[in-house]
Amino acid sequence: MARVCEICGKGATSGHNVSHANNKTKRLWMPNLQKVKVETEQGVQSIKVCTQCIKSGRIKKRAA
Repeated sequence: MARVCEICGKGATSGHNVSHANNKTKRLWMPNLQKVKVETEQGVQSIKVCTQCIKSGRIKKRAA
């Protein structure tokens, strides 16, 4: 499961690039994922998390 937030499940969003001549080509918007060390029941794990989950406090970072 690459390019997906492991907390909220946010993934890539599709759409079009639109040129000045109104030509449309497919493109993707990727979520801003960061590798973060998080405390879980199993111990400290490194997971991919989107920045909105980090900013909103949905995860508990490892004590430094």
